[in-house]
Amino acid sequence: MVIETERLLLREFTHEDFPALFEIVSDPETMRHYPQPFDENRTKDWIEWNLQNYKEHGFGLWAVVLKETGEFTGDCGLTIQIIDGESLPEIGYHIHKNYWRKGFGSEAASAVRDWAFMNTEYDCLYSYMKYANIGSYSTAIAIGMRKVKEYPDEKNGISYAYAIKREEWEKLKW
Repeated sequence: MVIETERLLLREFTHEDFPALFEIVSDPETMRHYPQPFDENRTKDWIEWNLQNYKEHGFGLWAVVLKETGEFTGDCGLTIQIIDGESLPEIGYHIHKNYWRKGFGSEAASAVRDWAFMNTEYDCLYSYMKYANIGSYSTAIAIGMRKVKEYPDEKNGISYAYAIKREEWEKLKW
C-alpha cells in the first residue's frame, strides 16, 4: 500500500521503522499532548497495532517518508478510534518536529482523507485531539474539517472532534 503526494510517500510500517518512529514518539515535545512519551515497548506495540489494522481493516497509520530522500518523517493514516463513546474512522498523524510548519502533516492527511473517501464506504471522517493541541486541529481545519464536538475525556481532560462529510469533501475535490 502506497499513497503518493507531491512530496511524500505513505507506506505500510515495517519493524525496520522502529528507530525512526521511536525518535518521534519518545520525544517529550512531540508527545506533549499525550499522557506521556512512548517507551520502546509502546513504540513496538504501536507498529504491531498498525500491522494488525492492515490485516483487519485494510488500513491503519502509514509511515510518511519524503519522496525525494526516503527519510522517515512520521505517520499518518486511518484507524478506528473511540470518540466520545463511538467507534469512528479517524485520520491521525504524528510528524517529526523537524518537519513541523512545512505542510507535511496537512499534505499527508489530505491524501489519507482522499484515499478513505475513495476506498471505503465511510460518509464521515474524524480527527480528535486534546483541546490544547493547536497543531493537530490546525491540520484538521487545513484538510476541510470543522469542529463538531467538544467533550470530557479521561485521557485528555477535554477533547475536540473535527469531521468532514463525504458531500463536503466532494465539493472540495470536484
